[in-house]
Amino acid sequence: MAKKLAVVAIGGNSLIKDEKHKTVEDQYQAAKETTFHIADMIEAGWDVAIGHGNGPQVGFILRRSEIAAKAEGMHEVPLDVCGADSQGAIGYSLQQTLQNELYRRGVKKPVATVVTQVLVDKNDSAFQKPSKPIGSFMDEAEARRREKDMGWSVVEDAGRGWRRVVASPLPKEVVELDAVKCLIESGTVVITVGGGGIPVIDIGDHDYQGVAAVIDKDFASSLLAQLIKADLFLISTAVEKVAINFGKPDQKWLDKMTLAEAKQYLAEGTHFAKGSMAPKIQAIIWFLENGGKQALITNPENIGRALKGETGTLIVP
Repeated sequence: MAKKLAVVAIGGNSLIKDEKHKTVEDQYQAAKETTFHIADMIEAGWDVAIGHGNGPQVGFILRRSEIAAKAEGMHEVPLDVCGADSQGAIGYSLQQTLQNELYRRGVKKPVATVVTQVLVDKNDSAFQKPSKPIGSFMDEAEARRREKDMGWSVVEDAGRGWRRVVASPLPKEVVELDAVKCLIESGTVVITVGGGGIPVIDIGDHDYQGVAAVIDKDFASSLLAQLIKADLFLISTAVEKVAINFGKPDQKWLDKMTLAEAKQYLAEGTHFAKGSMAPKIQAIIWFLENGGKQALITNPENIGRALKGETGTLIVP
């Protein structure tokens, strides 16, 4: 087949199968299983750029930092640096497992991770209403101290304690886009926009500065797919297909959706959960509205079958 370019977005939660399998070794094994199926794509002739989530992992890094600061007097690690740490660690496991699998198959294809910054608008309304919980639970006194001394936004979390909340602004530019494009053009599989990218703002004349925020990885992967003019935007998630009326008696699994249908279902507000499927559908809508040809949603083990049209949910313009 002629070479085609796909952006594959995988969730950070897909590297953690359950509460009993959170260790680095467990996550490595999960990465191995996912990259096995991405290797199928590459062997079939696809060029691939991989985006990934980091929700659980960046939380672990932040938690370790907070514990070390409290117990040993170590300095705390800023959230943007935690994001960079997670990009390196997750990229390493995806990169190595994919390299190993390609080598076993006799496929000569380099793999590289790019620590990626993503520009956000410093005036994005999300900064006025931080809503994304991050880090450890605290009592109210500790939360108020950090609010006063460190400028944190804090909220009480359903009776479980107080937590820091940060903004989740929309991605505007992939700072390392030219490097990513060069790598893809050279035949390299690129792991990029990890965790949605490290959020940075432009404080003037392309002088970038990291900010305490998180970017939705599906939104960042969608932007990447638009910018590199990908032929396919594939979101690998926990379900084989998308359903409308999910969990209800009239639940219906979808083999195919048009852009118009996706926009209608999303607007109705009852089909897709805000914290899971809704952002995936929105990310695909943006991709298709900006010249994208097709998108797929399925789980890792069904990527090969979905590409053949045997399963998954295909979304077209």
